[in-house]
Amino acid sequence: MSWIVLVASGILEAVWATALGKSEGLTRLWPTVVFFIGLTASMFGLAFAMRDIATGTAYAVWVGIGAALTIVWAMITGDTEISWLRILLLMGLVGCIVGLKLIEPGLE
Repeated sequence: MSWIVLVASGILEAVWATALGKSEGLTRLWPTVVFFIGLTASMFGLAFAMRDIATGTAYAVWVGIGAALTIVWAMITGDTEISWLRILLLMGLVGCIVGLKLIEPGLE
C-alpha cells in the first residue's frame, strides 16, 4: 500500500510543480489553488509512505516520479522541446526509480 501511495504522491508532485509554474508567482487564482491542494496531498502521501519505506528511497522515488512526469507533460504541451537525448535521460531516470523499488528490503 505504501508504494501505491508513494507513486500517487509523485504524480501529485508533478501536478503541483506544473501548477506552480502556471501560477505566475502565485498571482493566478486557479493554478495557485491547484498548487496548494496538490502540494498538501503530495506531502501527506509522502509522509504516509515513509512509515514503511526508507526515507532516502521514498524521497528519491517521489522526486524522480515528479520530475519525470513534469518534463513529460512539458514536452506534451510544447513547453519543452522534445529530443532523443531528453527521452533517453528520462528513461534512465525511470530505470533508476524502478531499481530503487527492486532493491528496497521487504518488498510488498
